[in-house]
Amino acid sequence: MKIAIVTAGGAGMFCGSCMHDNTWARGLRAAGHDVTLLPLYTPIRVDEDDQSTRRVFLGGINIYMDSKSRVWRGIPRVLTRWLDSRWVMKLVSKLAISNDAKHLGQLTIATLQGDAGPQVREVRELAAYLGDELRPDVICFSNAMLAGAAAAVRKRFTGKMYCLLQGDDIFLQDLPEPYRTQAIELMHAHSSGFDGLIVHSRFYRDFMSELLSIPAERFSQLPLGIDFTGHDGAPARPASQPFTIGFFARICPEKGLQNSLAAFRLFHGEHPASRFIAGGYLGVRDRAFFREQMRSIGDLGDAVRYLGSPDSLAGKAEFYQSCDLFSVPTTYREPKGLPVLESLANGTPVVQPNHGAFPEMLGRTGGGVLVPPTDPAALAAAWGELFRDGARREELSRAGHAGVREHYSISRMVAASEALFSHE
Repeated sequence: MKIAIVTAGGAGMFCGSCMHDNTWARGLRAAGHDVTLLPLYTPIRVDEDDQSTRRVFLGGINIYMDSKSRVWRGIPRVLTRWLDSRWVMKLVSKLAISNDAKHLGQLTIATLQGDAGPQVREVRELAAYLGDELRPDVICFSNAMLAGAAAAVRKRFTGKMYCLLQGDDIFLQDLPEPYRTQAIELMHAHSSGFDGLIVHSRFYRDFMSELLSIPAERFSQLPLGIDFTGHDGAPARPASQPFTIGFFARICPEKGLQNSLAAFRLFHGEHPASRFIAGGYLGVRDRAFFREQMRSIGDLGDAVRYLGSPDSLAGKAEFYQSCDLFSVPTTYREPKGLPVLESLANGTPVVQPNHGAFPEMLGRTGGGVLVPPTDPAALAAAWGELFRDGARREELSRAGHAGVREHYSISRMVAASEALFSHE
């Protein structure tokens, strides 16, 4: 089967959706399929072998200028195409570029307008490449924000076309009005051009069905899949000295670092020999938030450490294996939660908020416990119970280590994808 996955570059940051799409493409290729992973806006950044094409469509500089300047739109495309090159995009991604939805309302609507909007040239280039040159059997857009190009692609492509929803809501929620309402209306309109919509959890199916006013029966659920190569932590390891709580995610309020630190202050008060380590990508937008959070626990000294963002799988696996417990207490309802799966794959049990995809995830794997969302006291109490009950902690570790391999393997994700894409 010939498959095209259209993904969105993360403007230089490690992006969970990019990582998922990269792993998905690699798994499908290993199963014998001809897969093209096509980045839009910027190149993707992942901590494994990059499976994406060298060419970037709808380059971020050009689509931004298209949305701002009629004069720019009149410049011959041959004179602006070089700005879509991979080296330019990587250079620009290192600068202080905002990917904050609060500042991107106009650009978001322009992008969702597709070839009816100011980015008509770039959108038609993408459509021509997919429909006339690549000509796959299946095209999958990896988030609904990319759906603006779907109508133009449909004019040139008669095969199956899907849209994967995996975190679109968090950007939508931050869009100011009237852009938020306009974006939802456009996403709803574009949904009719797809043969189906894909989600990773029942929670997200129901949530996005209501948000976008799309019948739930149009959604199919594919399991998340991670590559266990390198995630070789043994289950039921002896407790570390000192006992260590871990957090690994993008450093931002939505991922709940502030909840983890507030809980650790309580936990550390009862267990002074404990420590807390955090890792993950820290972007320009969230540096002030991070500085504020670190000041708030400055009196705890070396008990709290931020280790940055490992740029290799080995470094990330080492992080998980250095933790006795792991938590990413998100403030929003997470539709994926890849770090939780990675922690379980390394034998480290988790304590997660009882919302989003986490109840389904822990229900399948048995690798952790759930606590009320945004409740640092409850989080600290759960850590304390597992600190005192080593047998229970080891039980969760073994269950999670086995459960994630049973339910969240690449092979399982690939088999479900094959069944969906080949279904008449």
